[in-house]
Amino acid sequence: MAATTAVQTKKKKDRTFVTTMKRLLKNKLAIFGLIIILLQVVMAIAAPVITIHSPFKQNLAQSELPLFSEGHFLGTDNFGRDLWSRIVYGARISLLVGITAVGLGLAGGVTLGLIAGYYRRLDGIIMRIVDLLFAFPGILLAMLIIAVLGTSLVNVAIAISIWSIPTCARIVRGSVLSVKKQEYVQAMKSLGASDFRILVKHILPNCSAPIIVFATMRMATAILSTASLSYLGLGAQPPTPEWGAMISQGQDFMWTSPHMTIVPGIAIMLIVFAFNVVGDGLRDALDPNMNLNQ
Repeated sequence: MAATTAVQTKKKKDRTFVTTMKRLLKNKLAIFGLIIILLQVVMAIAAPVITIHSPFKQNLAQSELPLFSEGHFLGTDNFGRDLWSRIVYGARISLLVGITAVGLGLAGGVTLGLIAGYYRRLDGIIMRIVDLLFAFPGILLAMLIIAVLGTSLVNVAIAISIWSIPTCARIVRGSVLSVKKQEYVQAMKSLGASDFRILVKHILPNCSAPIIVFATMRMATAILSTASLSYLGLGAQPPTPEWGAMISQGQDFMWTSPHMTIVPGIAIMLIVFAFNVVGDGLRDALDPNMNLNQ
């Protein structure tokens, strides 16, 4: 009987996954965003292969070359560094910091959300801590943390992850409160299953949809926040090829060499747009009410 139930559950999950993927593939804007993300990932991984010049090498004799210059199709900055190389290696930094920040934020937020939603006696304490973090505007909280820890990309990732924890905890808590009322959870309790097993094996998988959507859309926030903090001088330090720092450096040459600011600005816009539309597409595809209507 148990084996039959397990097989039925697996088949149901497979059908749900197939249905979700079909719905996502019908969303042309989400597919476009996914293509942009994949191109950015490939670009970041293959950076040494698809670039000719070092992102750090200076050549003052070729400073501020315009777009489509010979050997520098995106031009150069005021130090003669190749902008294409700096954009490509900047993609590595943005994606790495974003993934690290979101990963740490998920680890803390999911843990707190599971505990708060499952153990009612701890709910009040955890949610008050979360409310305290919500009292600070996100970017100001990140700036405060960096002011304490110091300016570096590692500290930027830590700051953004701490900023992500309260939102993630709220989302997971709400899902846990709904899932733990289901009959199968009560049945597992009556069979003597441990709280840890119930949380990890039964409740967490059924809270995965909102977590996936949150993580995807939070990547956009993390990348934009990294660029913002670097622009303010609190993140990447020269000569690191980070997009926000490149915009900060290029703003002084906006009238003579606008491409120094426009090119990294477009890179940030595209990747943030991509993660947002993919997140929207996943939210629609994972919506159980929408799936039931198909």
